[in-house]
Amino acid sequence: MHPNDPRLRSFVDVKADGDFPIQNLPYGVFSTATNPSPRIGVAIGEFVLDLAALQNAKLLDLPDGVFAQPSINAFMALGPAVWSKTRARISELLRHDNRELRDNAELRKQALVAMRDATLHLPLRVEGFTDFYSSKEHATNVGTMFRDKSNPLLPNWLHIPIGYNGRASTVVVSGTQIHRPRGQLKPPSAELPSFGPCKRLDFELEIGVVVGQSSPMGSMLTEQQAEQMIFGFTLLNDWSARDIQQWEYVPLGPFQAKAFATSISPWIVTREALEPFRVHGPLQDPTPLPYLQQQGANNYDMALEVALRTPAMKGAARISATNFKYMYWSSVQQLVHHASSGCAMSVGDLLGSGTVSGPAKDQLGSLLELSWNGAEPVRLPGGEPRGFLEDGDSLVMRGWCQADGYRVGFGEVEGTIVAAGG
Repeated sequence: MHPNDPRLRSFVDVKADGDFPIQNLPYGVFSTATNPSPRIGVAIGEFVLDLAALQNAKLLDLPDGVFAQPSINAFMALGPAVWSKTRARISELLRHDNRELRDNAELRKQALVAMRDATLHLPLRVEGFTDFYSSKEHATNVGTMFRDKSNPLLPNWLHIPIGYNGRASTVVVSGTQIHRPRGQLKPPSAELPSFGPCKRLDFELEIGVVVGQSSPMGSMLTEQQAEQMIFGFTLLNDWSARDIQQWEYVPLGPFQAKAFATSISPWIVTREALEPFRVHGPLQDPTPLPYLQQQGANNYDMALEVALRTPAMKGAARISATNFKYMYWSSVQQLVHHASSGCAMSVGDLLGSGTVSGPAKDQLGSLLELSWNGAEPVRLPGGEPRGFLEDGDSLVMRGWCQADGYRVGFGEVEGTIVAAGG
């Protein structure tokens, strides 16, 4: 059976609404108290399957030590054929009717680690981070707020996937605390800027695209080449300091307002696992230039939601629910455009999709939009208002693709805001 076959069942129990059935098998990096060396595993149910242990047991035919690594970069460098073959073999080993692992009690005890006993690490070594701005709904909302209500999109937006080069050094894994950034602030009422903690801290609901193959400097990519270079996808929160950005972004765009932190989930869902959920994106009008035209269904029917918990709340409350299928520029188009100047792409590059917003009020992917720049604060259970994030607030993002009888999920990406550091 193909690893995506909905009939597949694992000997590891997986709840019907669990994120990690046998049809998923996302990659991550973990360690345990008894073995503190970071190594690569895949999520299955409420367990992490230790791929280094399987390789040591000669059940996976790959270069020595490729899974005994603190990142998946070396594995990704082996290429799409190896990715697919390895996923198929892992799926085979986890099947309910395969005895190789199921009936080997000693190996099963060693290789299946309860998720609660695992420490999850940043899953890849991020070589470069580029953030895009590819939701038409988001760009329209921002343009309406700050530019021209009758013509909110800049002239280039419908012709080119807009992006900027961010900082790989501050990409962190879910659960990492986020210090409130400091920067230059100049509200409209002030004559001169001041320096201090951000007062309008926000989140951006995004999907991270993990590039698993390199391209040489000076070359361009076709749609098919770009698709094959994508290893997988992860949840991404590109934290944003709106007041710092408002003062600094002219003329070169975001800088310190975005450089302080980007959070990603610990699991990378492979492109192959998402294949059943591919859909065509919105009609692109005007037609893009020839190098950006695409034939394939390069968007995904992927549910996304954001929940917020304040220090006064016992549990997080959902404040947004949207879908990745709304994105105007696809991940493939973003990668094609990124390389179109001759820019070399590297194994481990991370592309942020840009804020994912939908057409409805409750489908917006940032507090900037949900509160309309603070003018209409979000009301939380208990009556607390939030225009922007306050110290102690915790933000949780989740995502999944739903099939008949199972879902391919991403887990979650969480971050809690703490006061600006010294």
